[in-house]
Amino acid sequence: MYEFGHSDIYTRRSNASNTQFLEFISEGASICPNDLDARDAAHARARRSTRTMRAVMSARAIGARVDARARDGATKGRRARTTTTTTGRRARTTTTTTTMALPTTRGHARACACGACATYASARGAAGATRARRREAVVAGAARAANANASAAATPFVWKGANLVPLAASVGVGLVVNFIVPRPEAVVPQAWALLSIFLSTICGLVLGPLPVGAWAFVGLTTAVVTKTLSFQAAFGAMTNDVIWLIVLAFFFARGFVRTGLGDRVATMFVRALGKSTLGLSYGLTISEALLAPAMPSTTARAGGVYLPIITSLAKQAGSEPGPTSRKLGAFLVQTQLQSSGHSSAMCMTAAAQNLLSLKLAASLGIIVASPWITWFKAACVPAIIGLLVTPLLVYKLYPPEVQSTPDAPAEAAAKLKELGPLSQDELMVVATMSITVFMWIFQPFGIAPVVAAMFGMSLQLISGVISWAECLNEKGAWDTLLWFAVLIGMSGQLNALGFIDYLSTTVAGALTAANLAWPQVMLLLHGCYFSIHYLFASQTAQVAALSTAFMAMMMAAGAPPILVGLTMAFHTNLFGGITHYASGQSACYFGAGFVELKDYFRIGAICGVANVLIWLVFGGLWWKVIGLY
Repeated sequence: MYEFGHSDIYTRRSNASNTQFLEFISEGASICPNDLDARDAAHARARRSTRTMRAVMSARAIGARVDARARDGATKGRRARTTTTTTGRRARTTTTTTTMALPTTRGHARACACGACATYASARGAAGATRARRREAVVAGAARAANANASAAATPFVWKGANLVPLAASVGVGLVVNFIVPRPEAVVPQAWALLSIFLSTICGLVLGPLPVGAWAFVGLTTAVVTKTLSFQAAFGAMTNDVIWLIVLAFFFARGFVRTGLGDRVATMFVRALGKSTLGLSYGLTISEALLAPAMPSTTARAGGVYLPIITSLAKQAGSEPGPTSRKLGAFLVQTQLQSSGHSSAMCMTAAAQNLLSLKLAASLGIIVASPWITWFKAACVPAIIGLLVTPLLVYKLYPPEVQSTPDAPAEAAAKLKELGPLSQDELMVVATMSITVFMWIFQPFGIAPVVAAMFGMSLQLISGVISWAECLNEKGAWDTLLWFAVLIGMSGQLNALGFIDYLSTTVAGALTAANLAWPQVMLLLHGCYFSIHYLFASQTAQVAALSTAFMAMMMAAGAPPILVGLTMAFHTNLFGGITHYASGQSACYFGAGFVELKDYFRIGAICGVANVLIWLVFGGLWWKVIGLY
């Protein structure tokens, strides 16, 4: 930086061109008026010292930025300090300009009090502070790296992958079947290898070494890597229409939940029937039965619609999870859980496992004409009886402490008033689902159920009821797509390779040798199918894994095919509440914390057996009337 404030300095500049002056300065010369003679010494020291030269160059860069401001200030100073002296007829003007000079040495800079040296000292101090900060940062970074390395060395290795014990058990089952259990001569080696992988996959779904989707992917990869299945055969089930219908069911359920339509329907029934605790349970049960055909996801109905309503009603009655749960909350949770099995079994589109059951039955040659109507006709009588009996049964087995809820209708009415009239989105859900259900029931122009669902979903996307981003965020749907496809694909390949036929013939022969008629065989196998579900954490998983084999064994014993296909599909819904992990809706309700685990198993076992008996006795009589056998 330069300080013009002394006449001799100004004279020097006046005698030199601008170019020469800049060259003079660039050589490191000082023009400070307090120490003009020291410039040569400073220049020499600057040449000898790299550090000093860097400081001078830094100061020079600062000076270049300040030079323009100095010139402007000098010009203003000339104008301000110009004095005029008149001698006779001539006038002489004397101008004094201020500039700043570079100091010659660091010692001089410390001793000199001129503006140039002060500015230079400030610049050098800032540069020194910057270098100090950089050195500190480097040292700190090195220290952090050293500490991290030391910490990594000191921290023991932690396995973050699959649960090792379930993993070992699941893989061990497949290895034992493939390499130790003797292969029957009637079973080809490829079918036996696929069976081992299939059983290992099923064990993994039960034991849970990985999430179900991830484990299914591992099983599918194993089948491809071992060349048990080709890539095309392994992934062929991805195009299965039933799987995509199940995925679309997740999207429909999100529309009901997001718009609040499901909540509105349930609240209307609470207003109508909620004066007593038992009436309140019937109101919730009936409303779910009406919503189920258009909302084909039991988990979404439980977690998105009914659990929030139950929690709110229980809280109003002073019932919270814990000591006060038996006042109202525990009763409503168990009633809704056990009744949902009948709601899901009443209509083909009320649950994902229903669609899957019919698809697997079709793979065995069981073709149900007009499936929606045929299903409803066969299921309506036992389902309605079950919906009427279950709340009363739970009321006797697990009575609530609060017997009357006189405030519930008023609260429901207030909530409906707050909701106001049907919103535009709710109206669109009503319209699109009405069209979809109509197409499911009557199948105009031969439109398949999955195509009807695609059409309804397209209408909701176009109308903005649900966005594509919401569909993409529906992780449960995409996870289901993967592991359903894996299980269905493996089951289909086992059937194609002849293993299912071999198994059904062998078991049926053994049962026939025991002089059991087909009704007895059906009862025995249905009992086994029910008991096995204590090992499964998903209804759909059990359907995919076992229903094909069980249906084949029943038909091999002489049971009517249509009766076999429908009863197996009905049965799959009836054990959804026997444990806290038996189904998606069961897990949702248990997570609310109202019901103790021991009560879950006790009430679940009693109600599960009661459900089976209702469908066996009343359903069996009704099926005889309509000609299923």
